[in-house]
Amino acid sequence: MSHEDHKLKHSKRIHDTETKIKKQVNIAKAYHADSKWKYIDQPHRNHKKHILNCGEPHCYMCMNPRKADGEITIQEKRFNQVKLQET
Repeated sequence: MSHEDHKLKHSKRIHDTETKIKKQVNIAKAYHADSKWKYIDQPHRNHKKHILNCGEPHCYMCMNPRKADGEITIQEKRFNQVKLQET
């Protein structure tokens, strides 16, 4: 690839990141009245985190329901079937 292609891809990545951060800040402003909230005050905290996610790994609303209910995935079922057929 040429330098121009690299520059374009890099600038697009930066633009996409900044756009995502701005969207999360807008959501934070809509749902939180306090302008001193850390996610509004420090917008780059929103880079890899969604605003409405509480961040608690054991929260039933935020975690994977498959993990909470103890179900196994289709891939795990398939693996178990193959394992049983081999024995």
